[in-house]
Amino acid sequence: MNDTQAMQLAIEESLLAIEHEDVPVGALVLVDGQIIAKRHNERQLTGDPTAHAEILALRDAAALRGGWRLQDSTLVVTLEPCAMCAGAAINARVGRVVFGAYDPKAGAAGTLYNLLVDPRLNHQCEVTGGVLAEKCGKVVTDFFSERR
Repeated sequence: MNDTQAMQLAIEESLLAIEHEDVPVGALVLVDGQIIAKRHNERQLTGDPTAHAEILALRDAAALRGGWRLQDSTLVVTLEPCAMCAGAAINARVGRVVFGAYDPKAGAAGTLYNLLVDPRLNHQCEVTGGVLAEKCGKVVTDFFSERR
């Protein structure tokens, strides 16, 4: 599965968040091109401020793998990870992060911060940004436009 195909699946996952009024962000964890976890934002649904798609997908992947080290995995997410989610990817030792839309208000994978490749930290992730960025951004923009 290539990055574009994976991002399309992440977009599909993101749309599930709209059903419970959550910001439509979707995330997948891949190992050897196969999906081992996929989740969408659930902050509104659960009342949990940490229930971002990335965090939930990483938790599921770690549970499935039987350990927290996910160095052979790729995290695919429709929106540039925030500082919390970038930190989770670093702490999980994720090998690669692929994201769609850049986030000018909270992006921590190159926009506001660049945590995923910061050499001062004990782990760095390979990063690919902007995959289907326009399509990913439109999902979020449309969500907020409908609420104004």
